[in-house]
Amino acid sequence: MRLFMLCPLVAAVVASTVCPTSRSSAAEVYGLDPGPVELQSVGPMIFGPSNVLFIGDPKAAKVYALNTEDSGKSSGEYDIADITSKVATALNVDQAAIVDLAVNPETRNAYVGINAGGKGHLARIAPDGTVTRLNLDKIGHAIANLPNPPEDKVVKRGRRSSNPRDNCITDIAYNDGKVIVAGLSADEAPSAVREFEFPFREEAEGIQVEIYHAAHGRDESNAAIQAFVPFNIGGEPNLLAGFTCTPLVKIPIAKIGSSEKVKGTTLAELGNRNRPLDMIVYSKDGEDFLLMANSARGVMKISTGDLERDSGLTEKVSGGGSAGQDYETIASLKDVVQLDKIDDGHALVMIQSDNGPASLKTIDLP
Repeated sequence: MRLFMLCPLVAAVVASTVCPTSRSSAAEVYGLDPGPVELQSVGPMIFGPSNVLFIGDPKAAKVYALNTEDSGKSSGEYDIADITSKVATALNVDQAAIVDLAVNPETRNAYVGINAGGKGHLARIAPDGTVTRLNLDKIGHAIANLPNPPEDKVVKRGRRSSNPRDNCITDIAYNDGKVIVAGLSADEAPSAVREFEFPFREEAEGIQVEIYHAAHGRDESNAAIQAFVPFNIGGEPNLLAGFTCTPLVKIPIAKIGSSEKVKGTTLAELGNRNRPLDMIVYSKDGEDFLLMANSARGVMKISTGDLERDSGLTEKVSGGGSAGQDYETIASLKDVVQLDKIDDGHALVMIQSDNGPASLKTIDLP
C-alpha cells in the first residue's frame, strides 16, 4: 500500500477521543473482550458486521477485530482539504504514514490507519472534518495470528533488498463470516491467501497462489496480491485480485481451504510498471464493475463481463500493453491513492499528488 506522509502540526481541528464505554451486542456476539491493544503497525483495514473493524498488523503478523462502537449516521459527503495535517494534530505527531482508509457502511464515518513513533494508531474522520483518535487502551477486541509469516528481517533477492514481513498482510476482506487475508508467507512459494472464521479460532486455512503473469510471460508464485475483492462469478464466490505490473486474476474462494498451491486464472493484463493501490466493486445501470486505483495508471473502471470463462491469458503481453477485460481510465479521477464505498452510488477517495498533503472527497461512482 502507498504511504502518505503527514505534515507538521499546522492545522486546527476539533479532536477528542473515541472511547468505548460499554459492551455492545457486537462484543457479546463475537467475543470481543475489552482490554488494551498495542498495534506494532497498521496495515490494510476493512469493516465487517456491527461496526467491527478488521485491521492487519504486518509487523506483529496478526489480524485484529476491534469493536469501534461507532454510532449515528453521517451525511457521507466529504470534501476535506489537507486531511494529513488534521490527522497529525489529532494524534499529536509531527510526521506519520497514513496506510489505509475504511468507511463504516453503517455510519458513513471514515477510519484511517497511521504509523507513527514505532506503533500503529487509528483515527475516525467525520464528513465535517472532525478527527477523533480511537482509544485502544480498553477496547473490545479479538486477535488472529497469521500462520507461517516471513521473518522480520531484510533479505536480498537478486539486486533488490526488502523485508518480506512488511508484506505478510497486503489486503484484507470480510466475506460470508470469514476474514480473508492476502500477503506473503515463509513458504518457498510465498504468495499466499489465508482465511479465518469469525469469531476467530486459533486455526487458519490457506493456500499458496500461482499465476500466469502476462507482462513477464511466465508462471509466478513469489509476488503478493496487492488488492482484491470478493465477487460472485456464476454463483460461486471468487477473489478478483490485482498484482503488481498488473495482472487481474480470479481465485475460487472454495479452494482456500485446500492447503495446496492453487493457480488462479489471469483474466487481464492491465499494463506493466504499475501497482494496484485499492479496489472496490459496485453496480451501475444493471452491470457490475471494478474500480481500481493504481500507482501509475490512474483509476480504472473494469468490466466484469465474461468472468465465467475457464481459460485465461496464456501468451506474453509485451511493451506495456493490455489484454483481457475491457476497461476505461476515469480521466476526472487523478492522484487517487485510496478509495472505499460509502453507499451504492458513492465512494470516498483519498487524493494525494506526489508527497503533498492528502485530501478526502466523496465522488459519484462512474
